[in-house]
Amino acid sequence: MRIKRVAAVAAVAALALGLTACGGDEGGDTGAGSKSFTAGSTMEKLNKAQKIKVGTKFDQPGFGLKGLSGKPEGFDVEIAKIIVKELGIPEDKIEWVEAPSKVREDVIVNGTVDLVAATYTINDKRKERIAFAGPYYEAGQNIMVKKDDTTITGPDSFKDGTKKVCSVTGSTPFEEIKKYVKDVATQLVPFDTYDKCRDALKSGQVDAVTTDNVILLGYIAKDEASFKLAGSNFTKEPYGIGVKKEDADFRSFINDTLDKAVSDGSWKKAWDNTAGKFGAELGSAPTINRY
Repeated sequence: MRIKRVAAVAAVAALALGLTACGGDEGGDTGAGSKSFTAGSTMEKLNKAQKIKVGTKFDQPGFGLKGLSGKPEGFDVEIAKIIVKELGIPEDKIEWVEAPSKVREDVIVNGTVDLVAATYTINDKRKERIAFAGPYYEAGQNIMVKKDDTTITGPDSFKDGTKKVCSVTGSTPFEEIKKYVKDVATQLVPFDTYDKCRDALKSGQVDAVTTDNVILLGYIAKDEASFKLAGSNFTKEPYGIGVKKEDADFRSFINDTLDKAVSDGSWKKAWDNTAGKFGAELGSAPTINRY
Protein backbone atom coordinates (compact mmCIF):
# COMPACT_ATOMS: atom_id res chain seq x y z
CA MET A 1 0.00 0.00 0.00
CA ARG A 2 2.84 2.39 0.86
CA ILE A 3 4.41 1.78 -2.54
CA LYS A 4 1.14 2.57 -4.31
CA ARG A 5 0.69 5.83 -2.35
CA VAL A 6 4.24 6.97 -3.20
CA ALA A 7 3.67 6.17 -6.87
CA ALA A 8 0.40 8.11 -6.87
CA VAL A 9 2.02 11.21 -5.32
CA ALA A 10 4.84 11.06 -7.88
CA ALA A 11 2.33 10.81 -10.73
CA VAL A 12 0.40 13.87 -9.50
CA ALA A 13 3.61 15.85 -9.14
CA ALA A 14 4.70 14.91 -12.65
CA LEU A 15 1.31 15.90 -14.06
CA ALA A 16 1.43 19.27 -12.31
CA LEU A 17 4.94 19.92 -13.64
CA GLY A 18 3.86 19.02 -17.13
CA LEU A 19 0.86 21.36 -16.99
CA THR A 20 3.09 24.21 -15.78
CA ALA A 21 5.53 23.66 -18.63
CA CYS A 22 2.78 23.54 -21.25
CA GLY A 23 1.09 26.65 -19.88
CA GLY A 24 4.22 28.81 -20.13
CA ASP A 25 4.71 31.97 -18.10
CA GLU A 26 2.18 34.77 -17.75
CA GLY A 27 4.35 37.50 -19.24
CA GLY A 28 2.70 37.79 -22.64
CA ASP A 29 4.87 35.47 -24.69
CA THR A 30 5.50 36.61 -28.26
CA GLY A 31 6.60 33.24 -29.63
CA ALA A 32 5.05 31.37 -32.54
CA GLY A 33 2.56 29.59 -30.32
CA SER A 34 1.01 32.81 -29.01
CA LYS A 35 -0.56 33.94 -32.29
CA SER A 36 -2.87 32.28 -34.77
CA PHE A 37 -3.08 33.26 -38.44
CA THR A 38 -4.71 31.96 -41.60
CA ALA A 39 -2.87 28.95 -42.96
CA GLY A 40 -0.51 29.86 -45.78
CA SER A 41 -0.69 33.60 -45.12
CA THR A 42 2.38 35.81 -44.93
CA MET A 43 1.52 36.43 -41.29
CA GLU A 44 1.59 32.70 -40.50
CA LYS A 45 4.85 32.15 -42.39
CA LEU A 46 6.59 35.01 -40.58
CA ASN A 47 5.21 33.96 -37.21
CA LYS A 48 6.38 30.39 -37.66
CA ALA A 49 9.80 31.53 -38.85
CA GLN A 50 10.09 33.89 -35.86
CA LYS A 51 12.12 36.37 -37.88
CA ILE A 52 11.42 39.22 -40.28
CA LYS A 53 13.33 41.58 -42.57
CA VAL A 54 12.29 45.23 -42.49
CA GLY A 55 13.50 47.87 -44.93
CA THR A 56 13.97 51.39 -43.56
CA LYS A 57 16.18 54.46 -43.88
CA PHE A 58 19.44 54.74 -41.98
CA ASP A 59 20.05 58.46 -42.53
CA GLN A 60 16.91 60.31 -41.44
CA PRO A 61 16.78 61.77 -37.91
CA GLY A 62 13.46 61.14 -36.21
CA PHE A 63 12.32 58.49 -38.66
CA GLY A 64 15.12 56.09 -39.47
CA LEU A 65 18.63 56.94 -38.33
CA LYS A 66 21.28 54.38 -37.48
CA GLY A 67 22.15 55.08 -33.86
CA LEU A 68 25.00 54.24 -31.52
CA SER A 69 23.47 50.80 -31.02
CA GLY A 70 24.11 50.03 -34.67
CA LYS A 71 20.37 49.75 -35.27
CA PRO A 72 18.04 52.33 -36.83
CA GLU A 73 15.92 54.52 -34.57
CA GLY A 74 12.91 56.72 -35.31
CA PHE A 75 9.17 56.89 -35.96
CA ASP A 76 9.22 54.55 -38.97
CA VAL A 77 11.26 52.07 -36.94
CA GLU A 78 8.79 52.20 -34.04
CA ILE A 79 5.82 51.73 -36.38
CA ALA A 80 7.54 48.67 -37.86
CA LYS A 81 8.14 47.31 -34.34
CA ILE A 82 4.42 47.65 -33.57
CA ILE A 83 3.61 45.56 -36.66
CA VAL A 84 6.26 42.97 -35.80
CA LYS A 85 4.94 42.65 -32.25
CA GLU A 86 1.45 42.01 -33.60
CA LEU A 87 2.94 39.21 -35.69
CA GLY A 88 4.19 37.60 -32.49
CA ILE A 89 7.85 38.04 -33.39
CA PRO A 90 10.36 39.25 -30.78
CA GLU A 91 11.97 42.62 -31.51
CA ASP A 92 15.45 41.12 -31.46
CA LYS A 93 14.49 38.90 -34.41
CA ILE A 94 14.10 41.87 -36.74
CA GLU A 95 16.77 42.20 -39.42
CA TRP A 96 16.94 45.86 -40.41
CA VAL A 97 17.83 46.39 -44.07
CA GLU A 98 18.80 49.81 -45.39
CA ALA A 99 16.28 50.87 -48.04
CA PRO A 100 17.23 54.16 -49.75
CA SER A 101 14.51 55.82 -51.82
CA LYS A 102 15.66 54.51 -55.19
CA VAL A 103 15.56 50.81 -54.19
CA ARG A 104 12.44 50.61 -52.01
CA GLU A 105 10.24 49.01 -54.67
CA ASP A 106 13.07 46.69 -55.73
CA VAL A 107 13.68 45.22 -52.26
CA ILE A 108 9.96 44.49 -51.91
CA VAL A 109 9.49 42.94 -55.36
CA ASN A 110 12.68 40.89 -55.06
CA GLY A 111 11.78 39.61 -51.61
CA THR A 112 14.86 41.12 -50.00
CA VAL A 113 12.58 42.42 -47.22
CA ASP A 114 9.13 41.51 -45.95
CA LEU A 115 7.96 45.11 -45.63
CA VAL A 116 9.29 48.66 -45.97
CA ALA A 117 8.72 51.50 -43.51
CA ALA A 118 10.89 54.33 -44.79
CA THR A 119 9.19 57.74 -45.15
CA TYR A 120 7.50 56.01 -48.06
CA THR A 121 5.04 58.34 -49.80
CA ILE A 122 2.01 56.54 -51.23
CA ASN A 123 1.49 57.33 -54.90
CA ASP A 124 -0.04 55.69 -57.98
CA LYS A 125 3.26 55.19 -59.80
CA ARG A 126 4.64 53.09 -56.95
CA LYS A 127 1.39 51.16 -56.74
CA GLU A 128 2.14 49.80 -60.19
CA ARG A 129 4.84 47.61 -58.60
CA ILE A 130 3.98 47.28 -54.91
CA ALA A 131 1.11 47.84 -52.48
CA PHE A 132 0.71 50.13 -49.49
CA ALA A 133 -0.86 49.81 -46.09
CA GLY A 134 -1.70 53.06 -44.35
CA PRO A 135 -1.09 55.94 -44.40
CA TYR A 136 0.08 56.27 -40.82
CA TYR A 137 1.39 59.85 -41.13
CA GLU A 138 1.14 62.80 -43.51
CA ALA A 139 4.20 64.97 -44.04
CA GLY A 140 4.76 67.84 -46.48
CA GLN A 141 7.69 68.80 -48.69
CA ASN A 142 9.75 71.78 -47.59
CA ILE A 143 13.18 73.36 -48.16
CA MET A 144 16.20 73.60 -45.87
CA VAL A 145 18.77 76.37 -46.33
CA LYS A 146 21.68 77.83 -44.40
CA LYS A 147 20.73 79.79 -41.31
CA ASP A 148 21.74 83.15 -42.79
CA ASP A 149 20.11 82.64 -46.21
CA THR A 150 17.34 85.14 -46.99
CA THR A 151 17.21 84.63 -50.75
CA ILE A 152 15.25 81.35 -50.78
CA THR A 153 11.72 81.60 -49.41
CA GLY A 154 10.00 78.68 -51.13
CA PRO A 155 10.09 76.52 -54.28
CA ASP A 156 9.47 79.50 -56.57
CA SER A 157 12.91 80.81 -55.60
CA PHE A 158 14.45 78.26 -57.99
CA LYS A 159 12.61 79.49 -61.06
CA ASP A 160 15.22 82.11 -61.95
CA GLY A 161 17.80 79.37 -62.58
CA THR A 162 20.49 80.67 -60.23
CA LYS A 163 20.07 78.39 -57.19
CA LYS A 164 21.08 74.75 -56.80
CA VAL A 165 18.92 72.38 -54.79
CA CYS A 166 19.71 68.85 -53.65
CA SER A 167 17.38 65.89 -53.19
CA VAL A 168 17.54 62.10 -53.26
CA THR A 169 17.19 60.11 -56.46
CA GLY A 170 14.00 58.06 -56.59
CA SER A 171 12.21 60.14 -53.98
CA THR A 172 8.92 62.00 -54.40
CA PRO A 173 10.55 65.34 -53.44
CA PHE A 174 13.16 64.85 -56.18
CA GLU A 175 10.40 64.60 -58.78
CA GLU A 176 8.26 67.35 -57.29
CA ILE A 177 10.98 70.01 -57.22
CA LYS A 178 11.51 69.53 -60.97
CA LYS A 179 8.32 71.57 -61.46
CA TYR A 180 10.04 74.62 -59.98
CA VAL A 181 13.61 74.62 -61.29
CA LYS A 182 14.39 76.43 -64.52
CA ASP A 183 17.13 73.98 -65.59
CA VAL A 184 17.00 70.47 -64.10
CA ALA A 185 20.42 69.51 -65.47
CA THR A 186 22.30 72.34 -63.77
CA GLN A 187 20.15 73.16 -60.74
CA LEU A 188 18.95 69.82 -59.38
CA VAL A 189 21.77 67.94 -57.64
CA PRO A 190 20.99 64.25 -56.96
CA PHE A 191 22.44 62.07 -54.20
CA ASP A 192 21.50 58.66 -52.85
CA THR A 193 21.10 59.81 -49.22
CA TYR A 194 19.97 62.99 -47.49
CA ASP A 195 23.10 62.99 -45.35
CA LYS A 196 25.06 63.75 -48.52
CA CYS A 197 22.63 66.53 -49.43
CA ARG A 198 23.01 68.06 -45.96
CA ASP A 199 26.79 67.93 -46.26
CA ALA A 200 26.63 69.53 -49.70
CA LEU A 201 24.53 72.37 -48.31
CA LYS A 202 26.88 72.94 -45.41
CA SER A 203 29.93 73.03 -47.68
CA GLY A 204 28.28 75.40 -50.15
CA GLN A 205 28.02 72.98 -53.07
CA VAL A 206 24.27 73.56 -53.16
CA ASP A 207 22.01 76.33 -51.91
CA ALA A 208 19.22 74.18 -50.50
CA VAL A 209 17.99 70.69 -49.68
CA THR A 210 14.42 69.63 -50.30
CA THR A 211 12.50 66.71 -48.84
CA ASP A 212 9.69 66.19 -46.34
CA ASN A 213 9.48 68.74 -43.55
CA VAL A 214 9.85 66.22 -40.73
CA ILE A 215 13.11 64.89 -42.14
CA LEU A 216 14.50 68.40 -42.49
CA LEU A 217 13.40 69.29 -38.96
CA GLY A 218 15.44 66.33 -37.74
CA TYR A 219 18.57 67.73 -39.37
CA ILE A 220 17.85 71.21 -38.06
CA ALA A 221 17.35 69.92 -34.52
CA LYS A 222 20.85 68.45 -34.63
CA ASP A 223 22.46 71.63 -36.03
CA GLU A 224 20.29 74.68 -35.37
CA ALA A 225 23.24 77.00 -35.82
CA SER A 226 23.65 75.98 -39.46
CA PHE A 227 20.20 75.32 -40.93
CA LYS A 228 16.59 76.52 -41.07
CA LEU A 229 13.42 75.90 -43.07
CA ALA A 230 12.60 78.28 -45.90
CA GLY A 231 8.87 78.85 -46.27
CA SER A 232 5.91 76.52 -45.76
CA ASN A 233 5.14 72.97 -46.86
CA PHE A 234 4.09 72.86 -50.50
CA THR A 235 2.91 69.24 -50.89
CA LYS A 236 1.15 66.50 -48.94
CA GLU A 237 3.11 63.28 -48.43
CA PRO A 238 1.11 60.36 -46.94
CA TYR A 239 3.51 57.74 -45.55
CA GLY A 240 2.61 54.07 -45.99
CA ILE A 241 4.04 50.60 -45.37
CA GLY A 242 5.22 48.93 -48.57
CA VAL A 243 4.44 45.24 -49.19
CA LYS A 244 4.17 42.96 -52.19
CA LYS A 245 1.45 44.06 -54.60
CA GLU A 246 -0.49 40.79 -54.57
CA ASP A 247 -0.49 40.35 -50.78
CA ALA A 248 -3.88 41.84 -49.90
CA ASP A 249 -4.16 39.83 -46.67
CA PHE A 250 -0.86 41.14 -45.30
CA ARG A 251 -1.82 44.68 -46.27
CA SER A 252 -5.16 44.28 -44.47
CA PHE A 253 -3.40 42.89 -41.39
CA ILE A 254 -1.05 45.89 -41.27
CA ASN A 255 -3.97 48.30 -41.73
CA ASP A 256 -5.77 46.67 -38.80
CA THR A 257 -2.59 46.94 -36.74
CA LEU A 258 -2.21 50.63 -37.56
CA ASP A 259 -5.82 51.28 -36.55
CA LYS A 260 -5.21 49.46 -33.28
CA ALA A 261 -2.02 51.46 -32.64
CA VAL A 262 -3.94 54.71 -32.97
CA SER A 263 -6.68 53.46 -30.64
CA ASP A 264 -4.41 52.10 -27.91
CA GLY A 265 -2.06 55.11 -27.94
CA SER A 266 1.08 53.31 -29.15
CA TRP A 267 1.05 55.34 -32.40
CA LYS A 268 1.23 58.65 -30.50
CA LYS A 269 3.76 57.25 -28.04
CA ALA A 270 6.00 56.21 -30.94
CA TRP A 271 5.82 59.75 -32.31
CA ASP A 272 6.45 61.48 -28.98
CA ASN A 273 9.56 59.36 -28.41
CA THR A 274 11.04 60.04 -31.86
CA ALA A 275 10.17 62.70 -34.45
CA GLY A 276 7.94 64.55 -32.01
CA LYS A 277 11.04 65.67 -30.14
CA PHE A 278 12.05 67.83 -33.12
CA GLY A 279 9.03 70.13 -33.02
CA ALA A 280 6.98 68.60 -35.83
CA GLU A 281 3.27 68.19 -35.19
CA LEU A 282 1.67 64.76 -35.28
CA GLY A 283 -1.83 65.97 -36.02
CA SER A 284 -4.78 63.60 -36.20
CA ALA A 285 -4.36 60.11 -37.60
CA PRO A 286 -4.86 60.00 -41.37
CA THR A 287 -7.68 57.85 -42.71
CA ILE A 288 -6.36 54.50 -43.86
CA ASN A 289 -6.93 53.77 -47.54
CA ARG A 290 -8.21 50.20 -47.69
CA TYR A 291 -8.13 49.86 -51.46
